[in-house]
Amino acid sequence: MTTRRDPFTDVERLIEQITRQLETATGSVSGEEFGDESEYAPVDLVEYDDEFVATVDLPGFERSDISVSVTDHMLRIAAEREEATEEHGEDERVLRRERRHESVHRSLSLPDEVDKDGVTARMNNGVLTVTLPRLEAESSREIEVE
Repeated sequence: MTTRRDPFTDVERLIEQITRQLETATGSVSGEEFGDESEYAPVDLVEYDDEFVATVDLPGFERSDISVSVTDHMLRIAAEREEATEEHGEDERVLRRERRHESVHRSLSLPDEVDKDGVTARMNNGVLTVTLPRLEAESSREIEVE
């Protein structure tokens, strides 16, 4: 039996690839302005029979720094942390400061609608895992003709 490929899946993948390349080349991430300090967060999106699972590396971010939102066909992940500021005594001086304000924004198209109420997000050792159950397709029902 031959399985038909969905041509829109290929188009969506191509658009995602072009978007990533443009974001990398211009420093623009998900529609953010040029020069924004947003970083690109690599995402793995895996499709299972009953759910999608997105895995994002967010090292250095706390749970409270992360925002996850879902619409019918879109997953949005944002994370933001403030610049590390530490008080130093008079006899101390900072030789190097590389920890700074950082923000990450990603938007992913989902091939099917998801059950927004069933979505879960877990952060473990700097890795965010978002589980998105598929919305159960409405089953057909037999209508009795009167």
